[in-house]
Amino acid sequence: MTERGEAETGGQPNLAAYLLRGSGEATAIIGRNGQYTYDQVRDLVSRWQPHLVDAGVGPGDRVGILTGNSIDFVGVHLATMALGAATVPFNPASPAGELVPQLEVVDPTVVYVGPDTDFLWPSVATVNQDLADRRIGPPPESAPESSYSVAPVEADTPALLMFTSGTAGASKPAILTHRNLASSLQSVISQPVAFIGRPHTLLAVIPLFHVFGINMVLHLGLLLGSTVVLEDYSDPVRTLQLIRTHGATIVAGPPALWQRLIDAGAKASDFATVEMAVSGAAALPAALAVTVSDRLGLILHDGYGLTESSAVGASTLGMDDPPIGSVGHLLPGMEARIVDGDEDDCLVGDPGELWLRGPMISPGYWGESAPHFSRTEDGWLRTGDQAVVDVDGCLAIVGRKKDLIIVSGFNVFPAEVEAAIASHPSVGQVGVVGEPSESTGEAVVAFIVPADAETVEEAEIWAHCEERLARYKIPHRFVIAPSLPLGPTGKLRRNRLLEGL
Repeated sequence: MTERGEAETGGQPNLAAYLLRGSGEATAIIGRNGQYTYDQVRDLVSRWQPHLVDAGVGPGDRVGILTGNSIDFVGVHLATMALGAATVPFNPASPAGELVPQLEVVDPTVVYVGPDTDFLWPSVATVNQDLADRRIGPPPESAPESSYSVAPVEADTPALLMFTSGTAGASKPAILTHRNLASSLQSVISQPVAFIGRPHTLLAVIPLFHVFGINMVLHLGLLLGSTVVLEDYSDPVRTLQLIRTHGATIVAGPPALWQRLIDAGAKASDFATVEMAVSGAAALPAALAVTVSDRLGLILHDGYGLTESSAVGASTLGMDDPPIGSVGHLLPGMEARIVDGDEDDCLVGDPGELWLRGPMISPGYWGESAPHFSRTEDGWLRTGDQAVVDVDGCLAIVGRKKDLIIVSGFNVFPAEVEAAIASHPSVGQVGVVGEPSESTGEAVVAFIVPADAETVEEAEIWAHCEERLARYKIPHRFVIAPSLPLGPTGKLRRNRLLEGL
C-alpha cells in the first residue's frame, strides 16, 4: 500500500497555538457546570498558565490530570501544552494500586485532581506520600489574568503521554509529540467530506484520557472552531438528551456507546441534526453497523488506529457506502504494509501483520532507556494486528497477533489481570482470555484453578481485583476449573481456554 500524501503541521509547532482560534463569542465548551465561549476558555487557560509556573512547571515537565470530562480538564491541558510541558491524563476510575505505578513512571511535577476524584487521593498518599504532595487545585477565581501565550517548541517535543497496554506487557506511556498530534488532525480534516471544514457541535462522551477522545474529539472540535459538549458516557438516556438539546452534528464513540444507545431505544428522530456518526477505539461489529443504519438512518463510519498512531491511521470518512467490516482507506501521511511471516508483502486479499509508518507514529515510550516499540530499522511500527486489503485499497482488521483484549476501546493485557488475580491466596492457577461481547466488543473472562484445599468465592475475587485493576480490566465472569490447558513446557494455551464452554 502506498502513502496518500504528507500531512502539514503548520508554521508554529506548538499545537496549543491552533486550538483556541475560534470566534471569541462562539461557544467552545458545554459541560455540566455551564458553557464557555472561546474568549472565556482563553481566559481560563491564561489563569492556569501562571498557576502552573508558580507550582514549578516549565518546558519539558509533565503535568498529570486526574478528572473526568470537564472544563477543568480542558483548562489545565491546554495551559500545559502552551507552556511546552506534556499532559499526562490518568483514568479517574483507576484504583491507587494501578495509579501509583503510573505516576511513578512519568514523575509529574504536579497532578491536578478534580473534585470527582478527590476520594481517590488519600489512597495514593498511603502508597507514596511524595506523589500525593504534588497535588494541585485550580487557580483561584480572583487570580489575575495574563495574556494567553504559547511557548515555542520543537515539533518533536512531547505534548501528551498516553498510557496504553500496546501489544505486549503492562501499561506504558506512549509519547505523542506536537508533530504526531497535529499530523493526525490534519490528515482527518483533509478528508473529502464537505462539511468537515466548518464549525460543528461535537458530543465528547468518550473519556478524554483516551487518545480518541482527546485528539479526535476535543482537539478536532477546537481546531474547527466548533462547540464540544463534554460528558462522561454512563447514561445512554442522558446522551440522547444531550444530542437533541444541543443539536449535535458529530457523534463519535466506541461501539459500546452505540450499542447502549440502541439498547436505550434510540430513534432516528433523536439524530435529526447528526451529520457524521463515527465508531472508533474498538472493532465495530457488523451487526451493530447494520442496526445503526436501519434504525437510526446513519452511516456509522469506522476506522483503525492505536494510541501509538495518535488515534487514527485509516478511516471510512468520505466513503458514501463503506463496506461492512472495513476500516477504510489510509489517511494522508500514513503508510502501511501487510506482511507475512517472512516479512514479505502479502498479496491483495491475503491476511498478514499490519505495519504502519508516518508522522503520526509515536517515537516511543516514556521512561525507557530506548524505545521499546516493535519497530523495524526503517521505521515501520509492527502493530501486531492482522489485516487484509482489497483491490480498492480498503483495509479490514481480521484478528490480532497478540493476546490483547479490547474492552470498550481500552486495552487489557491478560498477564496484568492474571497477576492481580494470582496474588489472592485462594488462587492456584489463573488464565485470562477475551470473549465476544455485544455491549463492549470484548469481555474479560478468568479461568481459576483453586489452590490446594481452598474454596474460591467469586465476590471475594472481584473485590480483590477492584483494589488492583481499573473496572474495565476486571473479568465480567469467573470460571472455576479443575485445570488449565498447558503445553509441554507448562505454557498456558490461551486459545483453548474457551473450548467447551
